[in-house]
Amino acid sequence: MPDVAMMTQLGGLLVRHMKAFSTDSSPIPGEPAEPAERDDAERFTASLESLGPTFIKFGQLLSTRQDLLPAAYTEALTRLQDNVEPVPVEEIRARIEESLGAPVGTLFAEFDDAPLASASLAQAHRAVTRSGRDVVVKVLRPGVRDRVRRDLASLGELADFADANTPVGPRLGAARMLAQFRRSMADELDYRKEAANLDLFRNLVDDEPDLLVPGYVADYSTDDVLTLEFMPGRKITDVGPLTMLDVDGARLAASLFRFMLKAMLIDGILHADPHPGNLFLTPDHRVALLDVGMVVRLPGRLRSSIVKLLVSIGDGDGEGAAAVLADMGHPTDEYDAAAFRDDVSHLVSSTLSMGADLQAGAVLMQLARISGTHGLRPPAEMTLVAKALLNLDQATQHLDPSFTPVEAIRANLPTILAAGLTPSAGQSLLGGIEGKEFLERLPRRANRLLDALSDGELTIKVDAFDENRALMVLQQVANRVSTALILAAVTIAAALLMFADVGPRLWGYPALGTVFFLVAAVGGLVLVARILWHDRPVRRTVKRTDRRARLSDDATRT
Repeated sequence: MPDVAMMTQLGGLLVRHMKAFSTDSSPIPGEPAEPAERDDAERFTASLESLGPTFIKFGQLLSTRQDLLPAAYTEALTRLQDNVEPVPVEEIRARIEESLGAPVGTLFAEFDDAPLASASLAQAHRAVTRSGRDVVVKVLRPGVRDRVRRDLASLGELADFADANTPVGPRLGAARMLAQFRRSMADELDYRKEAANLDLFRNLVDDEPDLLVPGYVADYSTDDVLTLEFMPGRKITDVGPLTMLDVDGARLAASLFRFMLKAMLIDGILHADPHPGNLFLTPDHRVALLDVGMVVRLPGRLRSSIVKLLVSIGDGDGEGAAAVLADMGHPTDEYDAAAFRDDVSHLVSSTLSMGADLQAGAVLMQLARISGTHGLRPPAEMTLVAKALLNLDQATQHLDPSFTPVEAIRANLPTILAAGLTPSAGQSLLGGIEGKEFLERLPRRANRLLDALSDGELTIKVDAFDENRALMVLQQVANRVSTALILAAVTIAAALLMFADVGPRLWGYPALGTVFFLVAAVGGLVLVARILWHDRPVRRTVKRTDRRARLSDDATRT
């Protein structure tokens, strides 16, 4: 059940910041936000942070939606702190023992009561297994699932209200965004999903000797507890220039970028949060990928569109980029195709002058913002790709300040394109089956067609125009027009007779004129009533048809 007090807070928050969600203009790249807007953005971020773990995560999702919020808001939301007061260690120990079915002292030779990290959803502690393996024990906070469930119920009620009663809801696609967020939270609250992601990424990095992913201890892991291999090292952002002198940063940057790009565009696996804090430089000068809880699957059609978009950006083809974005996005009622195409063309053309300074992630973010400005809602996955590339650009710059993402994309795209053109074993099998069925049926169908043609029995049915229905509609229109003209003539006659001094009088006016006026008035009311009554089913049918068309279009694009 939704929390009424929580919904009141959320409603007030939405009302106070309605202008931000309703913005219809994009700032010039590099143009600073107004001080008042920055203050509003910071207050919005602080309010979300105070509401607890669900809204911290929701704010992190909103930080990727450059198409929906001004830059001041997305920048403030990026800085959302996921560090909270730690849970008492007694509660953590009790949760571990309940989940793993044995006392902590039996499971581990050593267990550090001081938390290594304390986040909104989980808490992590250093430990040593009985076999002497250094590990990190990640434990879900007690009661966090129930709290998230209540918060999501409140968000659901607010999203339904916004969709039905405000212009902001349909623009945001509130229900669709909430569904995406609900799936993301479900994954983060189930450590079996993160364990599967670790296995997935460990397999993907097999061909990358410069990269590694920590393993996990399956016997010490459940949906509530995840015991990970301890990974020594430091955050890439904490490594100083002197240390980097002993590291081949150029090779590491190239390996990291190539791996992420291939995982995204070939395997369809997006590490949605590769910020420098989740990347460690190990003592043996390798890059460790940590925290793979946020992983998104990219459908094949979207990957193909992103490849075409990156190619268009690299070539400075603004028209091509606009066409790809238009095909990817979901147009709203405010969609302005011409203005959208002009702005995209200008942005993409201007990126050519940036040369080596061009960052694909930043360009994709700007394109997402332009799309939102002109009423074209891009797929949520596109903004996640943009954010991932932007974070990746920052990480590679720490490893190698001379690294150029655009050149790396150009160097790797041929391999990605070749992989995309090669069908998988399953696709080849399905193609073979369909080809076999086609060849089996072709002779029989050809014989039937030729027999019908030779016998003069071949007919072609074209339902292009319903003549009877058209005649009926025209007749109704003609009848309505004729009735309206007659009533107009009667009204004019009544007006003329009202000023004539003839015949008997009724209510002080000529009786004939009064009768004509009453006939015209009653006839007009009857005509209007009949039009409204008979047109109701038509309006309902049109609305149903439009709704089905929109749903079908959204489903096709998705």
